[in-house]
Amino acid sequence: MATVRYKPDPANPFKFTLEELARLDAMTDEEITAAAESDPDNPPLTEEEANRGLFARDVRLAREKTGMSQERFAAALGLPVATLRNWEQGRFNPDPAARALMRIVSKDPKRVLALLAA
Repeated sequence: MATVRYKPDPANPFKFTLEELARLDAMTDEEITAAAESDPDNPPLTEEEANRGLFARDVRLAREKTGMSQERFAAALGLPVATLRNWEQGRFNPDPAARALMRIVSKDPKRVLALLAA
């Protein structure tokens, strides 16, 4: 069986029916959590997976602040582009030094990159 990927159509966003909204509104937080945790297609993230996802978002946002491509941003940081891509896609759990570098870069990316280039 082939994998089917769902891509939402931005011009036609998903909308709940009134019945679905009423059913969701009637659920308690505990019921919502139990339903989410029992879904075999969407297991809860481990703490490590959640941290990788947050780091991935922070790396991408820092790069977007500079307006640089992945290739240029990786070169400016002295990283292989594959490492940056792995970070942005949450495939790799970086060490504390990499996390610190990205925290610094995200605060003032243009200034940090200028310092690294000097």
